Amino acid sequence: MSDKPDQDRLYAGDGQSASGDFVFDEAVAAVFPDMIKRSVPGYPAIINMIQLLAERYVQPGSRLVDLGCSLGASTVALALGAGEEDCTVVGVDNAPAMLERARDNLASRHPAIEWVCADVRDYPISDASVVVLNFTLQFLPREDRLTLLSRIHDSLRPGGILILSEKIAGRDEAADTLLTEMHHAFKRANGYSELEISRKRTALENVLVPETMPTHEQRLTSAGFSRVDLWFQCFNFVSMVAHK
Repeated sequence: MSDKPDQDRLYAGDGQSASGDFVFDEAVAAVFPDMIKRSVPGYPAIINMIQLLAERYVQPGSRLVDLGCSLGASTVALALGAGEEDCTVVGVDNAPAMLERARDNLASRHPAIEWVCADVRDYPISDASVVVLNFTLQFLPREDRLTLLSRIHDSLRPGGILILSEKIAGRDEAADTLLTEMHHAFKRANGYSELEISRKRTALENVLVPETMPTHEQRLTSAGFSRVDLWFQCFNFVSMVAHK
């Protein structure tokens, strides 16, 4: 596979990016679209379905909030789903490099989106009909996850939803091994080498902490959500809709 300027080769060489914990810095921001497309099975489908879910659950005059928006793909999906309902769409991220690129790339095409640099745990949410955590919760300390989900629940209007996408752990050791092996096969099929796969996994070990589906379902119930539906799964990547 020949290198392109925006191709993810961060873990192929012997530079600084090949060691240490994963960080959403400028180097990652520069190749993020390629990285996530080649690393997360079904990611384009998830983005498309976020738009359709927003179309179904948007409430006129409400807020639609993307927590951990990265380069804004799911934020734009919310904006498109909101249509002409006079809503406020907000993308929140604590990585300046990611948010700066989101603003630069999308501000002219989607001027109504508000871009906020903040920790998702601190951002005040209110009067929302749709909130998205698209592969964001997994990067937070486990002890902070229920507090955030409870706050999101309380911020939603009746009938509102949370769309939660996560990398999950298998229900047992055999399931986890299978899911991991299939994810690695997906990466190899997309051109990543064994070295890149190994280095990336090591970089994420202390940063991305996946949990099982039952753990997610129980926590969402504890946060107050009345119903949790799994609507997407490909290997160890899932997306759920939690209803208020």
